[in-house]
Amino acid sequence: MPDILLATLNAKYQHAALGLRYLRANLGELHSRSLILEFDINQRPLDIAEQLLAHDPKIIGLGLYIWNASQTTEVAALLKTIRPDVVLILGGPEISFEIEAQPIARLADHIVTGEADLEFANLCRQILAGTRPASKVIHAEPPDLTTLVLPYDEYSDADLAHRWIYVETSRGCPFKCEFCLSSLRPGIRRFPLDKSLVQFNRLLDRGARRFKFVDRSFNIDLDACCTVLDFFLERLTPDLFLHFEMIPDRLPEPVCSRIQKFPKGTLHLEVGIQTFNPDVAARIHRHQKYPEIENN
Repeated sequence: MPDILLATLNAKYQHAALGLRYLRANLGELHSRSLILEFDINQRPLDIAEQLLAHDPKIIGLGLYIWNASQTTEVAALLKTIRPDVVLILGGPEISFEIEAQPIARLADHIVTGEADLEFANLCRQILAGTRPASKVIHAEPPDLTTLVLPYDEYSDADLAHRWIYVETSRGCPFKCEFCLSSLRPGIRRFPLDKSLVQFNRLLDRGARRFKFVDRSFNIDLDACCTVLDFFLERLTPDLFLHFEMIPDRLPEPVCSRIQKFPKGTLHLEVGIQTFNPDVAARIHRHQKYPEIENN
């Protein structure tokens, strides 16, 4: 039986929780004592709680997001009612802010805010050693991305066959939009691209064909953007599908020419155009180049 369960409720079965896989990949010596369990928001909270407790864990970590907050609150209430001795740890963007206002916070033993890749492991070590920290809320500082174990081996063969494979080459956002949580810590941090490409190639070799890059501004670094596009152009297959979020006014010729080389239906580009009203853009602190947006 695993001592540590990592779980979340995805919006759909075909989605996969990249955050849980980072947490497990970076558990170090606790990796073999852990297990990832994924559910979706259409499953009954009681069924989810029963499946989690059937593993008789000491620690359960739940990932909280905007799409699963209410359902996860129900699951947490059931877990603490049935097994109050199980240590419940919450993390994720939905619990990292305005903690006191959320009912689920009262059910948690600990809450890790921010990027918990390394801090979750540290907390688990303390709990299993019998030296739990006194603080309920633990603020995780952004880790040095060059030190993280990449999580892509945590995708199972079933994941590769049936789910979107979420990957990233960077974290952060260069913009300071008033309405977005990303603006609270502006700036871009990058993973070592050579190591990431080795892992992407391994995923391809294992049969992955549906990649969704979660970089918030994939083309902010043009050299890195072109390198990744070239990587996949060299490995094209008829069933390859790639999703990128790109800045619409930053598509110079080197990027556009590579995009045009992909067969129709291979690329899905998500572009963020907050407004065409300059006054609104100024109020939300979003700098945009309108002629370039319209041209692209």
